[in-house]
Amino acid sequence: MFKYKKFLTAAVVLGSLVGLGACGQGENSQDSATNNETREVTDSLNHKVEIPKKPKRVIASYLEDYLVALDEKPVAQWTVGQGKIQHYLQDDLKDIPTVNYDLPYEEVLKYEPDLLLVGSNTTVEGGKYDEYEKIAPTYVVKNGDGVTWQEQLEEIGDVFDKKEQAKKVKDDYESLVSETKEELSDDINGKSATVLWVTNNSAFMVAENRSSGRLLYSDLGFEVPALTKEISEQATSDWSAVSLESLSQLDADYIFLVNSDTGAAMFEDSLWKNIPAIKNGQLHEFDNNSSWLYNGPIAYTKMIESIKDALR
Repeated sequence: MFKYKKFLTAAVVLGSLVGLGACGQGENSQDSATNNETREVTDSLNHKVEIPKKPKRVIASYLEDYLVALDEKPVAQWTVGQGKIQHYLQDDLKDIPTVNYDLPYEEVLKYEPDLLLVGSNTTVEGGKYDEYEKIAPTYVVKNGDGVTWQEQLEEIGDVFDKKEQAKKVKDDYESLVSETKEELSDDINGKSATVLWVTNNSAFMVAENRSSGRLLYSDLGFEVPALTKEISEQATSDWSAVSLESLSQLDADYIFLVNSDTGAAMFEDSLWKNIPAIKNGQLHEFDNNSSWLYNGPIAYTKMIESIKDALR
């Protein structure tokens, strides 16, 4: 009788272990099946792309702002040259390795991505799309003149099946804009502003309808200086070169300066020192680790916060 009970107990334990093992295998199989599920989406270049429902290893060079806003992390982040990264995102991307901005195949391949998000049509020109597609599903996000970060965020939110979260990010930004316009109404209404970037002893001005220009004029409602209007008419990129002689005629009430060359000789020139906004103490300076050179919901949010700090 004792032997029978002993045998029965062993059988029950063995059965339980087998059951637990089968259960664990079932869960693993479920997880694996979920990770292998795909859905078809159409990108901005009309490619039909089979993307993972739950992508885990994403490369989205220069689109990291959007990923962070949607609580996603890439396996590699954008860089151009040694140490040139988006510093304003490093609280979230501190330990993420870099991949060069032009996405060399060998570099991309070593990260074994399960999804490539591309933010520029030129990146996939000349047969490059077909090569990237061999590495991972490749989705080109809408881009180019007139495309706003809000439109890109909405599209990327759809790719990650996070439409509601993307909408909340946009809504939160619009609320911040409204609050800022009300809080700084006396500093904004009827006042003009421009954004300059100085690097290698050369000055560049942001275009009216691009990058931080869109934020200043379309979102916050600053007036557009005459020189900015003139530069914007010929602009082919976010930033356009502008001579010191032209800047001496700048009629902006505020200058927001992204300074990537603190020792630039131009800062000692009398033409620079006599620009009206500078003489009036309305030069507000930010270093090149700030978000002013970039686009995206986090970049724009940080720009507004820095404007509030400068004008309070």
